Amino acid sequence: MEVILLERISKLGQMGETVKVRDGFARNYLLPLGKALRANAANKTRFEAERATLEARNLERKSEAQKVADVLDGKSFIVVRSAGETGQLYGSVAARDVVEILGAEGFNIGRNRVHLNTPIKSIGLHKVELQLHAEVEIHVELNVARSAEEAERQCQGRRTHLGRRDLRRRRRRAASGRFLRSGSRRRRRRGSIILVGAIRVREGPATAPGFFVSIPSI
Repeated sequence: MEVILLERISKLGQMGETVKVRDGFARNYLLPLGKALRANAANKTRFEAERATLEARNLERKSEAQKVADVLDGKSFIVVRSAGETGQLYGSVAARDVVEILGAEGFNIGRNRVHLNTPIKSIGLHKVELQLHAEVEIHVELNVARSAEEAERQCQGRRTHLGRRDLRRRRRRAASGRFLRSGSRRRRRRGSIILVGAIRVREGPATAPGFFVSIPSI
């Protein structure tokens, strides 16, 4: 489908240009949001008649967006979420969550302005792009952590969760500890140690492994 752009669209064209786009993109995004008109003779005439008004409105919107950008660009927001030892979230942080987080801080940003291709699924510092206007693009930082204290450590560049290699090493140590404790219990079951006067005797048959009698020297 061919459309006439009513504002600059990133990677597509400038205001007033006639471009060809996919039908679904036009019907679901450009046309309902008032960003384009179907390219036909009537709409071309209409655009030329309203061009000055559209350009003035675009400049006004750009100015408003720039004011927000001057305050919001580069800001960091703490997002507390539950996560496992490796830092994987029990859930995710999606575009709708970003809108709520910004709204709680007094920034009214539409969901379509948040460019987050995939939800955030791990703790850490994450950059999120906001398209406040066709010509105004900024980034904010989401400090995703399990607590405010952990978020503070992340700001200082300190590691806050185990890597996969560290987790495997911890599991091996834990398994080794269980094996040693189990072996110790088995050895105790073979025979118990009894102290009789100055003689230390290990009970059990003389042929049993580990049988010993120790008599301290006088």
